[in-house]
Amino acid sequence: MAHVNRNNPTRAKSSDSDYSLMDFMRDFPDDATCLEWLWRTRYAADGETARCEPCGKTRTFKRYATAQQRQSWTCTTCGTHVHPTAGTIFHKSSTSLHLWFYAMYLMTSTRCGISAKQLEREIGVTYKTAWRMMNLIRNELMFDEGTPLGGTVEMDEAYIGGKRRGSPRGRPGRGSHKTPVFGMVERGGQIAAYTMPNLTGAEMLSHVEKRVLPQSMIYTDEYSAYSGLAARGYTHERVNHSTGVYVSGDVHTNTIEGFWALLKHGIRGVYHSVSAKHLQGYLSEYVWRWNHRDQPAAMFLSLLLRAAKP
Repeated sequence: MAHVNRNNPTRAKSSDSDYSLMDFMRDFPDDATCLEWLWRTRYAADGETARCEPCGKTRTFKRYATAQQRQSWTCTTCGTHVHPTAGTIFHKSSTSLHLWFYAMYLMTSTRCGISAKQLEREIGVTYKTAWRMMNLIRNELMFDEGTPLGGTVEMDEAYIGGKRRGSPRGRPGRGSHKTPVFGMVERGGQIAAYTMPNLTGAEMLSHVEKRVLPQSMIYTDEYSAYSGLAARGYTHERVNHSTGVYVSGDVHTNTIEGFWALLKHGIRGVYHSVSAKHLQGYLSEYVWRWNHRDQPAAMFLSLLLRAAKP
């Protein structure tokens, strides 16, 4: 039996992240530590001095103990209060900061995410609170930064959703009840994906022109909506899936199709179903996780830094 050092325990990784639960509990053991991190990150790197707007100068701040334990630091010169949670998703929340941080850790430490029901069990809040927390994290923190895509870019469309009652079974795709989505991925780089009102050429090409650099090489399937790419200054090649061809040299859409498979697997296995109204939030979560896939250890901390921005 292997020797275990009980004074320095180790724990096998239980997720795809290199930042373990032991790491999280060491860095953020309680509410006070979480609040101190926000204060230092947003205002006072040294924990004491920060710019006081009424004074117009850098002043010393101190957190005074009160009966209400107000979450603020006070300027020792003019008495101005600074609240580290102001302007963040944590502000005026009745849920503790520690639970907020832990929820963010859980959402970034697995490949396919966790459900609101699982978060409810993990942190001991109601399902309504767990769902609201996750919805805010997805939509307020896991937003697309709009990084331009270039070089070789794959594009593909897909349809996400369950079967409508009374509709023929096994007929997903164009013209069905499913929600259309459109995605673009730079090979070796980032991905962008959107829910769409429809998959017409005008709708799709408007997203392409906003995100893809001119003169990029674009690979798609044979869908006719992509026909206008060449006229907009892109080099465009197709792979004809309808004839059974999925790879032709370097021409394929396997990367973006792999992302769709990951998304659909997560929705089926973790969330079970997602409404069209909230699909963009779930899509943003998967896009964010994909775009941070090369830095799993920093994934949680990157999300925290976003949360600290006003």
